Order: sequence, then structure tokens, then C-alpha cells
Amino acid sequence: MWLAVVLGVVPLVGWLFWWWNDIWYGFATASLRSSQGGTKLLPGYMGLPIIGEMFTFLWYFKILRRPDDYINFKRQKYGDGVGMYKTHLFGRPSIIVFSPTATKYVFRAEESFVLEWPNVEIVGRSALVAVHGKTHARLRSFVSRSINQPEALRQIAEIVQPRMISSLKSWAESGNINSYKEIKKVTFANIGMFFASFEPGPTLDALGQAFIGLISGVRSYPLNIPGFAYHHALKCRKTSVALFREELEKRRKNIEDGSAKPMNDLMDGFMKLKDEDGSQLSDIEILDNIISVLVAGYESTTLASMWAVYYLAKYPKVLQKLREENMSLKKVKNEELVTSDEILKMKYTMKVVDETIRLANIAAIVFRTTSQDVNYKGYTIPKGWNVMLWIRYLHTHPDNFNDPMCFNPDRWDALMASGTYQVFGGGSRICAGNMLARLQLAIFLHHLSTGYKWALVNPEAKVIYLSHPKPEDGVEIAIQKL
Repeated sequence: MWLAVVLGVVPLVGWLFWWWNDIWYGFATASLRSSQGGTKLLPGYMGLPIIGEMFTFLWYFKILRRPDDYINFKRQKYGDGVGMYKTHLFGRPSIIVFSPTATKYVFRAEESFVLEWPNVEIVGRSALVAVHGKTHARLRSFVSRSINQPEALRQIAEIVQPRMISSLKSWAESGNINSYKEIKKVTFANIGMFFASFEPGPTLDALGQAFIGLISGVRSYPLNIPGFAYHHALKCRKTSVALFREELEKRRKNIEDGSAKPMNDLMDGFMKLKDEDGSQLSDIEILDNIISVLVAGYESTTLASMWAVYYLAKYPKVLQKLREENMSLKKVKNEELVTSDEILKMKYTMKVVDETIRLANIAAIVFRTTSQDVNYKGYTIPKGWNVMLWIRYLHTHPDNFNDPMCFNPDRWDALMASGTYQVFGGGSRICAGNMLARLQLAIFLHHLSTGYKWALVNPEAKVIYLSHPKPEDGVEIAIQKL
């Protein structure tokens, strides 16, 4: 009898365990929709109970460090089909979207595919990235005017340059630096100044440390247990909120006693923002939005600048063309700060910027959630499922970009196929600071290329991909003045 159990029941239990998610979501969930028609789920494998395919995901991203093989494995197994697969990741039934056509469809069908940040508690539920409808439109309009319109860009260009110039000089004096760490310092100092008028000092240092942990938990598995990134990120959010709240309360007090001075920063703008009924944002709405905008801009700007340093060291001919274009501007300026209008007219420089952002793939995945059952080309995507737009695939596949892993700014002389370049997302949720991100990188490249030369200390350093892609040495360079 025991032999029969071992030979019969144990394999059956193992089979059920292996296929449980597919059975549950494929039959039990779909049967609830049979009356509405269309119960066929997309091809794919949904992994083990609760865990899903997280082990497979981590195997390709963290162990093998070949993230593109993850999606290519699925393509080889299930075919390209309609450009989507079902899976189970980050604790939820999910859909992977990888083709340009399917990606455009999801971005455009905004009522069916709504933005829901993973681990939204970390950035705040009243933040720009978490709200919808009129609230989102109002906040987005304000943020865009504050950081992405021509007049704002002119002001920001003037603010960020002194710290960039000073930092570059100190890097050359040091000789060898970790690009990621040093760029992060100057980026955060500039963002802290423009967003909340924080000068370098203990408060900004404490905030910077908190944001390191906060950002690392944004795409982590949501386990609120000591020792896990998500738990640490929640603690770091509390620290960040406390620091910003102290500044906010100080400003409120100054307004009450009549000693307030106009700050003209993002926090000041959020404090004055009103809706159509004349109501102002609550304190937690202000704090959530300050934190979310910082999260969106801080790490991405740092990583884009770091990768530019890396690629330009690897491609000296590109650096030479970049340097020649920017030297022509520097001679005209005669040591004056460059303006945003001047920088944005530098054609080759902006091609380098776009190529850096494409190849760096800082946001490899963009998240959405289905707000209702969606029928797509004969398949049902159930309500409440996680939808992951695999943006990295668009930018690294040879069908979309010729020799995609080559750093080639001149590829931007030709028009890209529709839907293949989505570094800033799409639809009404396209990054509100896309022009600011490009401008900051272009200004950094101007001062770096015209004043300094550098070489990679570890040119063959391996790349880590979680939570964001970067060489494991943080792009250590030997740098000196020209």
C-alpha cells in the first residue's frame, strides 16, 4: 500500500504543485467569466503556488545576469504570438507584454490598463504615480510646468551647473572615483535644492541615506519582514517623510507668523496648489508627491549619467565627436554657464543622450494593472492582473534596432519604428520630467567632455541588473583634466 502511495500519490501531488497556478487561474478563474465569453488565457507558465516564477526571474536577472534570456526563453517556448505571455511574478498573476504593437495597445487603453506602482506604499498612495482622473491631471500639469517646460528648464540649468562644475574639479583632484557614488551625491544635492531648497549638510545627508534604502525596495518582493528590502524601504520612507515634514511644518509656521519668504521650489508650489474647488493639498499629499518625484528623478538621472561615463569611455570615437561639438559652444561662452536653449540645440549631444538612455534601460519594466477584463486578439486578460511592459526587450532586440547592443548615437539620424522607443513610458502617464532628464544629462556631458578625460579602471566589470542595471564596480574611473 505504501509503495502504491509513493508511486501514485506523491507524483500526483508533485504534478499538482508544479501546475497549481495554471490550474487555478486557467480553470477556476476562467470559469467565472464563461458567461461573458472569452475564457482563453494567454500562453505561458505561472509557476509554483505563491512563489510563481520568481525563482526563474531571479535566475536570469541575478544569477546568470542575462536578463534578455528570460524573455527569449519564453519566445522560444511559446512563440511570439500576440506579444504577450501569462506568468506569476511579485506575488500576483501577471502578463508580460513585449512586442511594440502590444505595448502601444496597453499604453493607449488607459482605462483598461491603469498605472499601479509596485509597492506603492513606499512612495505614497496620494502621489502622482498612484492617483487617477482629475487628481492625476492636476498634479501632472503642475509637475510638468515646474520641471519640464522651457522656463523651468532655463532655471534648472542655471541651478545645477555650479555643483556639477565643482564636483568634476574635485573628481580630477582625487584621480580615481566611483562614478555611481559621486554622481549620486551631486544629483541628490541638486534635486534637494530645487525640490525643497535643502543645502548640503546633515539633513540632506540623512535624506540621501534614506533614499538609498527606499529606492531599493520599490521593486522588491513585498515581504514586510526584518532583513528584506521591502521592510527596510518602509523604514526609510518613514525617515524621509519625517525630514520633509519638519521642513513643511517650519514653512507653515513662517506663513502663520508672517515671516515666510518665497522659496520657488517644488515644495512651495505643492503648498500653493489648489484644485477646481479651491482646496489645497493635505500635508500627506504634499509629502507623498515630493517623495515620488524624487524617486522618479534621483536614481534614473544618476544611472543615466553613470552609463554615459561608461559608454563614452568604451567608445572613444563617439567621445571625440561629442567633445568637438561641445568645445565649439564652450569657446563662444568663454567660461559662462551654458543655457538650456543652447544645450538642447546641440544635435550630436542630444543623440548621445538618447542613445545612452536607450541602451542603459534603467526602467526595464513598466507596470500596469487591469481595471476590467480585457479581450485581446482572442485571449482574456482578467481584471486585477499585473501587467508588465517589458520595455527592455523593445530597446535590445535586433528587430527594432540594428546591432542593438552597440552604442551608436548616429542611429538617431533615422526615424525609429513606431513603438520601439519607450524609455519614458507612454500615454498620459509618460514621464512628466522627460525633458528635464535629457537636459541634465546633456549639461553634465558638456562639462565632462570639454574639461576632462577618463578611463575605466575595470573595463570588463560584470553588470548587476537588480534593482537597476549598473556595473558591479559602479563605473570606477581614473579621471584628470584635459
